[in-house]
Amino acid sequence: MVIYVLALKKKTLSVSARIVTFLLALMLVCVGSAAQKPTCKTLTVSGNPEYPPLLWEDPGAPEHLTGAVTALLGEILESLGVKLEVQNLGSWARVQRLAKIGELDMVAGAFITSERIQYMDYLLPPFTNLAASIWVPKDKVFEYRHWPDLQGKRGSTLINNSFGQGFDRYAEDNLQIVGVRTIEQSFEMAIAGRIDYVLYERLQGQVKLQRLGLADEFVALDVPVSTEGLFFTFSKNSSCNTFELRERIADRLYTLVNAGRLDELVSEYTARYMSLKP
Repeated sequence: MVIYVLALKKKTLSVSARIVTFLLALMLVCVGSAAQKPTCKTLTVSGNPEYPPLLWEDPGAPEHLTGAVTALLGEILESLGVKLEVQNLGSWARVQRLAKIGELDMVAGAFITSERIQYMDYLLPPFTNLAASIWVPKDKVFEYRHWPDLQGKRGSTLINNSFGQGFDRYAEDNLQIVGVRTIEQSFEMAIAGRIDYVLYERLQGQVKLQRLGLADEFVALDVPVSTEGLFFTFSKNSSCNTFELRERIADRLYTLVNAGRLDELVSEYTARYMSLKP
C-alpha cells in the first residue's frame, strides 16, 4: 500500500512526523490484511447420497460421494485452483444440518426453500431442473392430476426432502408422507402395501429402480408433483463463502451448463451406476 503525503517535503519532516507517518502506514497495512478472508484452498462438499446418477456413495471409497454433479464441480474448481473434497455424511437430513452450522462448505444440489435460504447462499444458474414424480406399483395405479388427489393416501420419501416451497407447505397441511433414511425403504414399503406411493425425482427413480431390478414393478404417474431448479449452495458460515469465489464458480458453471456438459456427465455416470452390482 502506497501512502502519498501531499504538501510536505522530506527535508521539512521532523523526526516525530516521520514516525507518525510510518506508524500510520503500518496500521493501514495491518487493517487491510485483517479485512481479507483467507484464500480457500479446499472446498468441503456433500449432498444427497440417494441421488444417482447425480450423487451416490462411492463403492470404492464409502466415505466419499461420486456422480455427475461432483464431476461437474470438480471441473469447475480445477480451473480455479481449488481442491474438491466430497464427503459422504450419511443421510440427507444430516448434510443439511452440518451445512447450517458451517461444518460443511457447500451442498452439491439443493432446491430453494425459505428455511434453507436462511443458512445457505444459492449459486446461479441452477445446474439442472428436476421433475418430482409419484411412483406407484404397476398394479396399484391411481388417477393423479393435482395435489389434492393425494389426500387420503399414504406416501413416503427421504427425510427432509423438498419438492418446492409450494408443495412442501401443501403437504405439511394436507398429506400423509412418511420420511425415511433411504429411498429403497420407500419402495419396499410400497411393495408391501404399507404406503400408496413414493415421492421421488423422475430421473433418480428410473436409475435407482433399474439397478434394484424393480423397473418393471413401478411406474411414474404422468403429471409431476413439481419441477424445480437444483443449485450448488454455500453455507453462510463457511470461510470459503466469499463473493469472489461465488462469482468465479457461477461464471464457469454458466459456461459448462450452456455447453451441455452436465448432460454428457449424466449419461456417463448413469452407465457407471448401472454397472454396479446391487
